[in-house]
Amino acid sequence: MTLQKKRALHIGGASWLLLGAMNGAALADDTPTQLPDITVTAPSPIQRHRATPTRTPTRAVRAAPSHNRERATAEQQASAAAAPAPQQGVLPVVTDQFATVTVIPNEELRRSGGATLGDLLFSKPGITGSSFAPGASSRPIIRGLDVNRVGIVENGLGGGGASDLGEDHFVPIDPLSTNQVEVVRGPAALRYGSTSIGGVVSATNNRIPDAMPTCAAAPFQSYGLPVKAPLADAGSPGCLNVETRTSVSSVNRGVDGGMLLDAGGNNVAVHADVYGRTTSDYSIPSYPYLFAPGQPFNGRQPNSATQSDGASVGASYFFQGGFIGAAITQNDSLYHIPGIGGADHQTRIDAHQTKIAVKGEYRPDAAAIDAVRFWVGATDYRHNEIGLADPTDPLSDGVRQTFTNKEQEARVEVQMMPFNARFATVTTAFGLQGGHQELTAPSPDDPTSPLNGLWDPNKNNRVAGYVFNELKFTDTTKAQIAGRIEHVDLSGTTPAFIPPVFDVATDPASIGPATPQNPNFTPKSGSIGLIQNLPWDLVASATAQYVERAPKPAELFSRGPHDATSTFDIGNPNLGIETAKSIEIGLRRATGPLRFELTGYYTKFDGFIFRRLTGNTCDESACQLGPGLELNQARYSQRDAIFRGAEFQSQLDIGPLNGGIWGIENQFDVVRATFTDGTNVPRIPPVRLGGGVYWRDSNWFSRINLVHAFAQNDIAVIGETPTAGYNLLNAEVTYNTKLTQSWIGAREMTIGLVGNNLLNQNIRNSVSYTKDEVLMAGLGVRAFANLKF
Repeated sequence: MTLQKKRALHIGGASWLLLGAMNGAALADDTPTQLPDITVTAPSPIQRHRATPTRTPTRAVRAAPSHNRERATAEQQASAAAAPAPQQGVLPVVTDQFATVTVIPNEELRRSGGATLGDLLFSKPGITGSSFAPGASSRPIIRGLDVNRVGIVENGLGGGGASDLGEDHFVPIDPLSTNQVEVVRGPAALRYGSTSIGGVVSATNNRIPDAMPTCAAAPFQSYGLPVKAPLADAGSPGCLNVETRTSVSSVNRGVDGGMLLDAGGNNVAVHADVYGRTTSDYSIPSYPYLFAPGQPFNGRQPNSATQSDGASVGASYFFQGGFIGAAITQNDSLYHIPGIGGADHQTRIDAHQTKIAVKGEYRPDAAAIDAVRFWVGATDYRHNEIGLADPTDPLSDGVRQTFTNKEQEARVEVQMMPFNARFATVTTAFGLQGGHQELTAPSPDDPTSPLNGLWDPNKNNRVAGYVFNELKFTDTTKAQIAGRIEHVDLSGTTPAFIPPVFDVATDPASIGPATPQNPNFTPKSGSIGLIQNLPWDLVASATAQYVERAPKPAELFSRGPHDATSTFDIGNPNLGIETAKSIEIGLRRATGPLRFELTGYYTKFDGFIFRRLTGNTCDESACQLGPGLELNQARYSQRDAIFRGAEFQSQLDIGPLNGGIWGIENQFDVVRATFTDGTNVPRIPPVRLGGGVYWRDSNWFSRINLVHAFAQNDIAVIGETPTAGYNLLNAEVTYNTKLTQSWIGAREMTIGLVGNNLLNQNIRNSVSYTKDEVLMAGLGVRAFANLKF
């Protein structure tokens, strides 16, 4: 272990001891902190019922089954008499899930302002972003695992883009239209499939309403006459909520805005939203290109401008015990690709996605079945990669390659009623999942080449079944046993062989003839977990998982240049199943003045699939021994690997100050990934250590936070360079208040200022393929305002 990492561990341990020492003084303060009510749905199909406050007047349209009605009524009454609304900035810690979950609630989403999921999660413990094109194309990376091992879902269905097929491809889920993000850190394949062997990022919004909207009741006017107020369950004329979200940013001269509408009445709820954002090239602290002096530079990252917009409309119908709803969503994005090649060729991606989603839930009045839920979705995605064929000829601008993804998915889950098995109360949920995907990537450049299209075309079908069992032994001890079996059929075409050296331009027979490939796999996975409540509101957890992953199409069928990674990718149709054996332990505390989460994990991969750089270099049609050409030759290969690491984050409310509460927070994360021969797995995040102070009351929240990333020198033998450390200093102040509707008609307002990278540091992301040519944004200030009507 390097001296820097030892120092980081010592500092992290000292911070933990300091928090423990200060906890006694904090516990002596009786000032309560109202914690946010976080509902997590991503990790498990077993959903715990949450009571929701009633509104008056209202129309009862989803009565609970008869055997649950008394309990539901009591819960609603208790909820209605709950404490005041939770304050901003409280660290959400999830203690009732067997998986390790990071939650980004709505109020933090609004303050953060990340334009992509990768930007949003960039500094969270155990998570970062790929930062290929900051602000446009940044995919979440969890514990050093990315693309083919991290699933991205929206409202229970796959994101449906092409971000797992190329690091330059955007994720068609915009945080501006999202209400909550849940990140399962660690294997999530049991529910979402083998493509989530490293974790899953789940974004939720109200595009398919799952409850009738709630509105504040209008005051009842009696004018002094002896009349009765209307009954609580009397028919309602309907309900309408509108929210606007806007912000401006100095670092990229960016402007974004969105409007969301939720309306309901007569058992029907309707949602509509529209959003858009535009930025110019963003400011950076210094010259961005490490190994290419003399390139044009004007203080901004060349070729980094973005533009995106989207809209959605959906509706749900509510009936006795359930609902069914559907939504259609359009996402469009036009963004430039930074880097020397991107700037020279003026490379940009013009992407469009149309997505249709249907979901529903039914809670029958039955003794055995608690709930039946289903999701159905279809996606039509297409993007054109546009640029100059010849950087010296502006007339050569045009489409260089087109990617398409047509995908359909369906999932149904049945949650059974809990039953007493004497030794434990057992709750079981069954699930079935199926999907079909067709991918193409043709290029108009040299269409007759056997290397045209990278992996064009290919398709795959998948079907799976899974079961989750939760065993409640006592109120303080619970266990989970889960399993999944999946079958994947893939079809594509690859050359019969691709030697290390060839040139198809001069000798088309230097590679083998096109050969159809039809591999199929049957991954099987299982897990067991334990949650134990401890004194002082502590919760301990331990989980063991065995997870198998089927290779993805790009890993099997690739055969050509991949500009995003500066590689000439050669797939391997003989790849086998990748296996991960994982152990994870955690200790958490979600209530009281000290809230924290501590996790450690160890994962052994058998047959870890990766791009192995051979040391040869290539161009569009040829490869040669050694350096000299612009692309590194990469063959998809398998080796055994070990990932291990730890994560910690905490908040400590120290005491009252000026009518509010002030406190300190800190975080730490480390991941170490090596092959079994001791060499390093490429592109792994650095050790990070951070902390800050905050102050909040019922209206205000302010915070200043510093994250230090240590230098990353644990790099691959070929094709990777060391990455310098950095200090990321951010600060924010937010004000939230209720308004009288006479003030522009709004009932609630949130405004704020956020300062990012206040030290204006050169920040390079060690996991990014473009880190030696692309700097993260420099010093910037963002102002935002959200209004609810």
